[in-house]
Amino acid sequence: VQLQASGGGLVQAGGSLRLSCVASGRSVSGYSMAWFRQAPGKEREFVGSIFRSGNIYVADSVKGRFTISRDSAKNTMFLQMNSLNPEDTAVYYCAADRSLILSSRTVEGAYDYWGQGTLVTVSS
Repeated sequence: VQLQASGGGLVQAGGSLRLSCVASGRSVSGYSMAWFRQAPGKEREFVGSIFRSGNIYVADSVKGRFTISRDSAKNTMFLQMNSLNPEDTAVYYCAADRSLILSSRTVEGAYDYWGQGTLVTVSS
């Protein structure tokens, strides 16, 4: 499967953005998918995941502000980001895997497929 992330941009603190990750070649319903992000000078970190079952998990740092959803008809995963703050500035990546297990959802190496990333910049 090939993944294409989009929707990044510049937003003021307190604002919202919605990122999209379009999958081509396979249906998103056949994969567990996730969002990671990498801020300047920092390691890539887990943001959230949606399993094939539909179960959703998000990192504590974004809980209550970010939500993940999936539209199988559009073969797309979304990341709705609200109440953004400058600490959310990062390149956001989507990832997918067919056999992801719960305990590995936060691990980069557990995902076989990655999109190219989309930059989100939050100004103060």
